[in-house]
This record gives sequence, C-alpha cells and structure tokens, in this order.
Amino acid sequence: MNDIDSSSDLALTEAGAVLAAEAARFASFGWMRGTSGNLSMVTSRDPLRLAVTASGLDKGELTSSDAVLVDDSGAAVNGGRPSAEAALHARIARLTGAGAVVHVHSIAAVAVARRRLDGIVFRDLEMLKGVGRAAHHEDVVLPVIENSQDMAVLGDRLEAARNPLMPAVVVAGHGLYAWGADPRQARHHTEVVEWLLELELAEHPPGPPRHRPSGQGQP
Repeated sequence: MNDIDSSSDLALTEAGAVLAAEAARFASFGWMRGTSGNLSMVTSRDPLRLAVTASGLDKGELTSSDAVLVDDSGAAVNGGRPSAEAALHARIARLTGAGAVVHVHSIAAVAVARRRLDGIVFRDLEMLKGVGRAAHHEDVVLPVIENSQDMAVLGDRLEAARNPLMPAVVVAGHGLYAWGADPRQARHHTEVVEWLLELELAEHPPGPPRHRPSGQGQP
C-alpha cells in the first residue's frame, strides 16, 4: 500500500467515526429506525469524494469502518456497498457546496409533506435563526418534492425545487434531507428543520382517518 492509499484509508476511517457518532445521535431520536437513513461527509473536493454510510446497517450501531468512499456520481471508489442514495448525496454536495448531508426518515417530515406538497411555509419563529433566516417578517419555504427510486430523477426534482435560503428538502412519503458546511452544521440544520416540522404537525394535526369502504373486513 502506498502513501496515497494509506492517507485515503485514514481519511475514510476518520470520516466514518464522525458519521457513526452523528448516526447514533439521530437514531436515538427515532429518526433512523431499522436500517433507514444515511449520512455523508465530503473528504475531498477535487476530485469530489464523499464518505457515505454503508447500506443495510443499523444506524445506531455503526463503527468507523462502516463508511464507503464514493465519487461525484455516488459510485464506490474502493469497493464496499454505499447507501442506495449515495448518488443524491453527491449531487447535493456538488449543487450546494455542502460538506455533509443528512437523510432521516422522521414521522413529522412524512406526515407534514402529505398535506403540503407545494412546500411548507414558516414565519415568525425564533428557530428560523438556526437555518440562517430572520426570526420575523420573512416567509421561509421548505420545498417538498415527489419521491422516486431513480436517484437521477430525484436529483433533478431536488435541483428544480431547491430554495437557496433553506438548507433542506422534504421528499414526500420518504423523509428529510438537510445539509451544511460540515457534519456539525448539517446536524444543527437537521434538528432545527425537524423541530419546525414537529411544530407544524402539532399545530395542524392530521384529520380523522378515512372510513373503511363498506364490505371491507378488518385486517
């Protein structure tokens, strides 16, 4: 192994340790249940390289070795199986200049997006300062996009809908993507946006469930 390979392995291990700690935090909130969700961290800009959490693992039990290095298209560089959404992480990093991306499957994000497919508007809330916006007298829109299993399609939708004033996007029926200059800022943005979504859900709870069609038995 040459010096370049050794340096790359060290950077990936260090990034993996950071991602494992962040994932454990989000998992403790119930935002990454089962093996859901994924995180990434930029390790190099030229060429663009990201450490992305490996696929199919419990996000509350990750170790420093559970990250995969991917290129600017989300493809693994040195083996391993990254999250299926690695391509979207890479695209967000290219599009926004973010140094870290967080994707969580929170109940609030999914529930609110069902009723706000045209975007979620927040105003006159102190917590808006946490995403760099004014606390008062400004409408801040959190975009909502339709889901897709095709990361190129999903990336196109995110790019078209992205609000440069809001470092996050909700994918309907799926969850929340948020990003920042580094893992710490991405975490703060995730937690602030999640707080806003939980407030929206508390203030505008879902209506009563639809009636079961006549003649349909209980599950």
